[in-house]
Order: sequence, then structure tokens, then C-alpha cells
Amino acid sequence: MKGSQYDLIILGSGPAGEGAAMNAVKLGKTVAVVEQFNFVGGSCTHLGTIPSKALRHSVKQIMDFNTNSLFREIGDPRWFSFPKVLKRAESVIQKQVQSRTMYYARNRIDLYFGRGVFIDEHTLEVTESGGNCERITGAHFLVATGSRPYHQPGLDFTHPRVFDSDTILEMSSTPRRMIIYGAGVIGSEYASIFSGLGVLVDLIDTRERLLSFLDKEISDALSYQLRKMNVIIRHNEEFQALEASEDCIVLQLKSGKRLKADILLWANGRAGNTEDMGLEQIGLAADGRGRLKVNDNYQTSVSHIYAAGDVIGWPSLASAAYDQGRFAAAHLCKHPEWHFVDQVPTGIYTIPEISSLGQTEEELTKMAVPYEVGKAFFSRLARAQITGEVVGMLKILFHRDTLEVLGIHCFGDQASEIVHIGQAVMGQKDEANTLRYFLNTTFNYPTMAEAYRVAALDGLNRLF
Repeated sequence: MKGSQYDLIILGSGPAGEGAAMNAVKLGKTVAVVEQFNFVGGSCTHLGTIPSKALRHSVKQIMDFNTNSLFREIGDPRWFSFPKVLKRAESVIQKQVQSRTMYYARNRIDLYFGRGVFIDEHTLEVTESGGNCERITGAHFLVATGSRPYHQPGLDFTHPRVFDSDTILEMSSTPRRMIIYGAGVIGSEYASIFSGLGVLVDLIDTRERLLSFLDKEISDALSYQLRKMNVIIRHNEEFQALEASEDCIVLQLKSGKRLKADILLWANGRAGNTEDMGLEQIGLAADGRGRLKVNDNYQTSVSHIYAAGDVIGWPSLASAAYDQGRFAAAHLCKHPEWHFVDQVPTGIYTIPEISSLGQTEEELTKMAVPYEVGKAFFSRLARAQITGEVVGMLKILFHRDTLEVLGIHCFGDQASEIVHIGQAVMGQKDEANTLRYFLNTTFNYPTMAEAYRVAALDGLNRLF
């Protein structure tokens, strides 16, 4: 039976909320989770990470089938509609919801499905979709309400040809040509997905190069692969106006360009879900993008109210959000094993995917750090040759004198898995974090992990 008083009340059941709930209950606290939708999982499960990555996987399978000569003996290349491919993602979402619902039940965590609004610093009013209201009180709170796509003022997102990264999953047809405005992580991922389905994509980038936070060589590799897939990338462009009719959309840019397509996918930023929560009742205020400011303990300016996940901004990754929630719960429980999440690997699920951790060549050069580079090209690895996934490389940046590993950058199939070997080494202290680990460790053969040994040898050869 649900109680009305809790040690911790969490708003949102995405990765941050789930991480906090599980850790807090393990540490002996009574926990309630308030979710405004009818299912747990948050945007990560229903609108973001899970559906887009499941969609990507299906598209990649189609691409493999259509380009592999072995399958030509079976039949001709096939075309698949977007709605048909999306069905695979729907089955994954259902499985994720089932698993996560079971986690809450097993740990005796109370779930409230409705919208939570602060009445005062310790009271939350939850209104269910049917209108029923209930008030619950908590000693501590965690705001983990996530984020939503940012909407450009004046742009009609109710038009059937205008989508954001949430509503694109509701598209009922397959466009022949589309414009993606915003070439960040989400825009670049969807450019890969739709071009893989044979859609002609115009990718509008407001900056000089794609994903400028990446190592430039990796960013350039992504640009090359997208162009190879017939994506037109337009850099240093700004939105001016959109004409949307029954038959098409025409995007006008400040440079004077006018681009015509079947649909527009707006993927230019996100905003925190903090509106209409009664924050003004407890002395909290979000910034212009709806984000809450926290300290290194994930506490807001009201010390017993914490926040984690996309609602606090960087790095806005599901992986980091889960750990942020866990460590926020550990801090409020006064448990010694907690820390601020700052070493987060980047996982970008383009085709091929990208993952990196640590510093880039540009950053090390600016800091005047004497570094060297070791590379392993996938085209030369036996495992990559066997699987046919030969596009990509592993790049290790290390200190010339100490051999300390300073950065890991990977582009290619399974990059988001491969990076974690380097992450484990970089997480060691002092002399344990050294390039020689990769030389003194026996890797299975043939594997993609072997890329570390190849890259380490390549790097050491540059020193002598």
C-alpha cells in the first residue's frame, strides 16, 4: 500500500530517476517515483535513446543486406518504409517498459502516475490523467524530469510536414527528401538513419563543422561518410523562415538559400522540462532553456531538493543521467561512495558510430601538452575484415614522456563498446594509466579489442 510520507520523492522515471530510486531504496530509504505518463522509462525509453537506436540498428541491417554481395544470391536489394522499420523499435520499447516496471515492483518503490506540482518545499500534489489528486510529502526530492526538443518561436510544429525528434517517431510515411535543421548529435544520427533508408537529406549545420566538440579527424571522418551516403551538409547556415504547404516545405536560410523538401525535422537543441511544476513556490528558477543549476552534490539552491539528468544540462546522456541519479541519492543518504560525474564517454550512434573520452588533439595542442598519436585502422584488423565492417579507426592520444593515455577516439562499428577498454585504463591512477598496458595485455584474436595493441605499437613507433 502506498504511503503519503517518504524519505525521497523523485519526479521522473527516466535514467536519472531510476538510478536514484534504486540506490536510495538499497540504502534503506522509502522512495516514491512520480511519472506524468502512464508508463515508466521517460523520454529515454519512449522517445529518445531506445527508439532511435533500435531504429538505427534496423536500418543498418537493411544497409548490410542491400550492399552485401553474398545476399544477392537470395534476391534483389529491398526497400523498407519508415513505419515498417519503426515497428522493431516499438517491440524493444515494450520490453524495456516491462523490465523497468519489474525493477520498481521488486524494490517496493511506490509509483504515482500523474503530474507533480510543488505546493511547498516538502509537499507535492500529484494529479492523475483522470483528474484525481493526491498529496505526498518528502524529506528530500530529486527533479529528474528530463528534456524535450526546443521549438523555434514562430515555427508551426502542428503542421503535418514539420517534426521534432519526438514527433518524427509518429511519421506515417516515408519522405523522398527531407531537411534536418541542426547538425548536433540527434541531427547527425537521424541523417544517417534516413539516408540509410534512401531518403535524400539536407543537413543544416549552424557551425563550421559537424560536432565541433569531437576530435577534428573524427568529425571529418563522419562528414565524409555522410556525404558518401548522399547527405548534403550545409555549414554556417541560419534559419530565417519556413513555408509549409499541403505538398511540401520550403526552408529559407539567412544566406539566401531556399531548400525544398517533403518534411522538416527540427533538431536544434533541447529544453528542460521544468514548466508548471510550482518551482516558484519553493524558490527555484530555471534558466532560459528550462534547466536547473546544481552544485557538485547535485543539490539545487534548496539544499534538500536535488536535480539530475537532462534537466541540469551537460552532458545530457542517458548513461551519465543514471549515474547522476545514483550519486545524488548516495549524497542525500550520506553514503561515502559517491562522486560528481565528469568523465563521461561520448556515444554517438551515427552510421558508423562514434565514441570518445578524454582530450582531443586540438585541446592538447592549445594546452601545449607534448603528446603523440597511435592509430589502428579497422581495414587492417582481421575481425573487421571478417565482419566486413572495415570503415573506421581507433585513435589513442598519449603523453610523449610518461605514456599516460590522454584521450581515446573511435570511429566505426562498435565504437561505443570499444571505447570502454580505454576508459578502464584511463580510470587507473598514476603509472597504471599507461600505453604499455595495451602492449603487455594479451587480447583475444581476432577481436576489435586488438585495435588497442595495434594503436599502441603505432604510437610507440612514432617516439623512436
